[in-house]
Amino acid sequence: MPNIPIATGVRAFHERYPVWLCDIWGVLHNGVAVYPEAPAALAQFRATGGIVILVTNAPRPHAAIAGQIGKLGVPAGAYDAIVTSGDVTRALIAAEAGHGVYHLGPAHDRVLFEGLGVSLVGVDEAKAVVCTGLFDDLTETPETYVPALSAMREKSMPMICANPDIVVERGAQICYCAGAIGQAYERLGGKVAYAGKPKAPIYEAALTAAARLRGRPVDRSQALAIGDGLKTDMLGAFDFGLDALYVASGIHLDATAGLTEAGLAALFAGQPSRPIAAVARLAW
Repeated sequence: MPNIPIATGVRAFHERYPVWLCDIWGVLHNGVAVYPEAPAALAQFRATGGIVILVTNAPRPHAAIAGQIGKLGVPAGAYDAIVTSGDVTRALIAAEAGHGVYHLGPAHDRVLFEGLGVSLVGVDEAKAVVCTGLFDDLTETPETYVPALSAMREKSMPMICANPDIVVERGAQICYCAGAIGQAYERLGGKVAYAGKPKAPIYEAALTAAARLRGRPVDRSQALAIGDGLKTDMLGAFDFGLDALYVASGIHLDATAGLTEAGLAALFAGQPSRPIAAVARLAW
């Protein structure tokens, strides 16, 4: 099998793919600081007539994410629209209207529930659990939650996982996400509905947004998925029929070793998805 080519930047892809579906965390920023070349590259692509849809597994509505990345230094001129896992999750939560649900995750994610007609209650009164993350992802691990998850499993509580990501980089630290809790619950026999990548609804929403901006439908062959997660960005693009560009990050590769063809070959060995190319960072 041929090696995955390593590109020096994204300029080479702007003519073939008029629409880019770009991940945020790990590609535009690391949770602490923005990567300055990344939004500049997206802005340059937009200047050529391209459309950028930011597609993120963040478990909050897109308006909240726009504010968050703006504070980190990602200007509005770097993208046309944002589609979040939170947007998709709200549709799943709405199906629980009239019921009590338990929110497993930090308080700042509660904007997700606004206007949906559900009551946030304790785990003993809840009919379902919505997981947006760990209460404290700097100190806790999925194992912290095994007793609570076991009790939920005994009650056969369905879980809605608002962020399928397993881990993210926060500065130099690797932190667990809601997807890790979802996996732990499944190992206990629990039922989990995942929103966001790698599931199809978030890609459908992204292409719908792009079509609205272009004024005409967007064929999947015209869209390039850009991301750093194998089980989310790469697998999701593959399953949805999109080409993908892999952005190296500390989630999967040792940053001190650099991006090499040998390292890429080892990383994607046995994976069903292979990107058309890889870059060390998102830059024009």
